[in-house]
Amino acid sequence: MIVSMTIQLYNTLTRQKEPFRPIEEGKVKMYVCGPTVYNYIHIGNARPAVVFDMVRRYFQYRGYEVKYISNFTDVDDKIIKAAEEMGEGVMEIAERFIEAYHQDTAALGVQKADLHPRVTESMPEIIDFIDQLVQKGYAYESQGDVYFRTRRFDGYGKLSHQSIDDLQAGSRVEVGDRKEDPLDFVLWKTAKPGEISWESPWGEGRPGWHIECSAMVKKYLGDTIDIHAGGQDLSFPHHENEIAQSEALNEKQMANYWIHNGYINIDNEKMSKSLGNFILVHDIIKEFDPEVVRFFIVNAHYRSPINFSDEQLSSAQSSLERIKTTYQNLKLRTEETADLGTQPEKWLKLIEEHRVRFVEGMDDDFNSANAAAVIFDLVKQANIYLSENHTNEEVLRAFLKQFDDMGFVLGMNLETKEELLDEEVEALIEERIEARKERNFQRADDIREELKEKNILLEDTPQGTRWKRG
Repeated sequence: MIVSMTIQLYNTLTRQKEPFRPIEEGKVKMYVCGPTVYNYIHIGNARPAVVFDMVRRYFQYRGYEVKYISNFTDVDDKIIKAAEEMGEGVMEIAERFIEAYHQDTAALGVQKADLHPRVTESMPEIIDFIDQLVQKGYAYESQGDVYFRTRRFDGYGKLSHQSIDDLQAGSRVEVGDRKEDPLDFVLWKTAKPGEISWESPWGEGRPGWHIECSAMVKKYLGDTIDIHAGGQDLSFPHHENEIAQSEALNEKQMANYWIHNGYINIDNEKMSKSLGNFILVHDIIKEFDPEVVRFFIVNAHYRSPINFSDEQLSSAQSSLERIKTTYQNLKLRTEETADLGTQPEKWLKLIEEHRVRFVEGMDDDFNSANAAAVIFDLVKQANIYLSENHTNEEVLRAFLKQFDDMGFVLGMNLETKEELLDEEVEALIEERIEARKERNFQRADDIREELKEKNILLEDTPQGTRWKRG
């Protein structure tokens, strides 16, 4: 498909929709902030993973070559705390929840990034980045910590649209604070006794949160990228600080477009730890088909807040089943029909009109809600066509292709899942147990994924492996 320049996206930096103009014709360099891996991801973490996977898919559908990077923060205060509480090493905790992230997001139809860089694998680049900021006068060392001089960067506040004076009014300096200015933020933290640490020009320590992404963007995508994306909660201070660090060092705009997805509410209440209403994807997909969870997410515009509830998921399930039923009916009729007598022009024109409407919806700031509405309308038209006595193979295949294309963009698998017999499931589980005993973890993972594809979910417990149909 020929790349068009008509995609419009909402840029948080300018607070308006803008036409997408890539740095390099036909290519997109895109960075999405990934999770801090100290627990299973919750539904709020799942939304950006699904949303920006959809954005990536749409660019691919439009013919762009997308280089998609999403990081893992695998050393952090939260991970260190979790390791202490569980009596395990920091790297063990991180490794476990990175694997869990891949399993949960794969279940949601999220394609792996081209690269998932980790903080612990990027330490030389992070330290060098900080050292250059110190040399340029944008950062300073204080008792083993290194801080960024926020006031030194003239553009600070341009993403969150806050003035430096407003930020100053909302800040305070604690007694014994090591900062020159309350607005300065940490780039390098000196290690506490017994903590995991790395050697640096400022002593043993580890990076602050914000510097990680700046260093990884520069390493893997360059000084300026097309799109930087993440959840709305990251726009300040995380992304604001990324801009300050990167543009201070590189003297170039960090990203041409900043995209942020909206929040998820739980039963009409904002999700928060204090309310205890965090819902883990790991638990959700035990109760609901992960395809339904994904469809629930993409059936709303990515910038709009959405309300998560069992009722909403049930509604999404009914809608997805309606689309799948029509798709399967089209496939069955295609296998049966050989009638070329019916004039196809009217229906082929109608299908093309739906393709155009779908593209128009997605071109308008990736409005998947409008795009999904086109799919439902196409379902209606397909069912009308199927009710006719004579069908045309060319028309049937045109319907199927349109559903396939729309399904790819939204990440819907419209094929029915092959049902396994209970004894087949048990045999595969036994094979997986033996594979793990033999330390053939790749085969064990392959079996888990094979079963997940067939709607069988596994859970490893102290009592053994349990399974259920999704």
